[in-house]
Amino acid sequence: MQERAWEKEYRDSKLVTKDDKPQASVLKFLRWLKKECDFCLEHKKILDLGSGTGRNANYLAALGNDVVGMEVSQTAINLAQKRISNLEVSPLNNVAYIKQSIGTSYPFDDTTFDLILDVTSSNSLNEVERKTYLAETNRVLKPGGYFFVRALCKDGDDNAKYLIKNNPGPEKDTYVMPETGFIERVFSKEDFIATYSPFFTIIELEKETHYTRMNNRVYKRNFWIAYLQKIK
Repeated sequence: MQERAWEKEYRDSKLVTKDDKPQASVLKFLRWLKKECDFCLEHKKILDLGSGTGRNANYLAALGNDVVGMEVSQTAINLAQKRISNLEVSPLNNVAYIKQSIGTSYPFDDTTFDLILDVTSSNSLNEVERKTYLAETNRVLKPGGYFFVRALCKDGDDNAKYLIKNNPGPEKDTYVMPETGFIERVFSKEDFIATYSPFFTIIELEKETHYTRMNNRVYKRNFWIAYLQKIK
């Protein structure tokens, strides 16, 4: 668990954005849920893993859902809770934040949530934590429930391959980010499918490319965008 690195990042951001609007890939997924799955985004129970500053959790709560954000950085949680006051939601009613790693056992009953989000959060887990994360997301998601995952993609990303070679992490396909100290895991398509398919049906899996600015340099980053469903 990299709690100290994430706390430092949210206090003096070099990589993550402190935008208060939901991410475009999440909004696209929510539109897909409504159109293709007739999934009404109201009165649902939603878990946002690595919820950061609340940009997705607060938005979903404002739509009338019961949302829990799980976040390891207290600084990020404080900002997320502060932003609740700008929305028409009750801080103690339908959105709550808990400080916890997403790679440890979750404090929820089986089949609690209709929807789970992981927006580039599990990439910081080690393999032991990842096993817990997979087992726990499967456990707390309702049968037929949906799971959105955005993960770091190795395929076609020369920068990721350079970092694996020159700044290797302790496990397969990991590297240490020089500017932040984060250990990140990138996935080939085959590895992603092998990791998630024992627990979830992979409905959609697409590659996206974004460009991240850090210390006045622009980095290309590839991501897997995955729409998953719990195996009934």
